[in-house]
Amino acid sequence: MMSEERDLQPDLEGDYAAHIAEMEATDPAFREARDRLRPLFEFRQSLIGARLAAGLTQKQLAERIGTTQPAIARLERGERWPSVETLYRLAKALGVAFVISEHEHLAVRPHRAA
Repeated sequence: MMSEERDLQPDLEGDYAAHIAEMEATDPAFREARDRLRPLFEFRQSLIGARLAAGLTQKQLAERIGTTQPAIARLERGERWPSVETLYRLAKALGVAFVISEHEHLAVRPHRAA
């Protein structure tokens, strides 16, 4: 029965993706806003992914870099761009490198051993 119930549920992710694609195709203002916000969204996703890959909670990460859990939550929600000093502390705590370029804006990459 649970399988049947799952089959009846709408595909919200697919519907959402289709809606976003339609909005980007038909609304220039929407497309411009999405392009402008994309770097922050991608950074947020990468930061959360790096924290989870390190097996850390927001509180544990905050303790490692000398800040508070709410400050980490604000970074992950995209309410603030991190300072260079915060990026350095995050990179060290998470074992990652931050890459800034015209193509990637601000991306998080696993740290490569020298």
